[in-house]
Amino acid sequence: MDDYHKYTCIRFKPYTGEESDYIRITAGNTGCWSSVGRIGGRQDINLQVPGCLTQKGTVVHELMHAVGFLHEHSRYERDEYVDILWNNIAQGHAHNFNKAVPEVTHAFGVGYDYGSVMHYSSTAFSRNNQLKTIVPKRQLDGGIFDLIGGVFQGNNEVKLGQREGFSKKDILKIRRMYNCGKRDIIGYDNE
Repeated sequence: MDDYHKYTCIRFKPYTGEESDYIRITAGNTGCWSSVGRIGGRQDINLQVPGCLTQKGTVVHELMHAVGFLHEHSRYERDEYVDILWNNIAQGHAHNFNKAVPEVTHAFGVGYDYGSVMHYSSTAFSRNNQLKTIVPKRQLDGGIFDLIGGVFQGNNEVKLGQREGFSKKDILKIRRMYNCGKRDIIGYDNE
């Protein structure tokens, strides 16, 4: 939550019992999950211990769902940027790779972000944890890689997703969605 306060205008405050709409963080044995957007009333986010708390970015990811963001690889135009390898996805998990319809998504003028905390890794929900389920359509050619919003893996391949924290584009999208305006954080006001 500190990163939300540091990089965006979103403020989380302790629940006092007087709020009609609030987020409750639970630690049930059901994984890491959140509803997308404000649903009204009590809104649960589950962060199973210890798995969901081993990387700060997992908490940032679930909170981004709560404040209104879908997965980056669910963007309606994602097929321009990545291929989904449906045959490599574990049974029962294909729904995690469905595209959203344009009417329910908004990128706020921010380009596709391979390095978003909201992007799955290249082997997410793989049948054997090694097969790739998402592959970038672009490979790095030694040019300026940050223009495509990814992380270089050292083999001319774009690394998909991460759980370290916000990417610059994640912050930009939040600021635009919530009309945060400019902030004095070097490197976080540019696309």
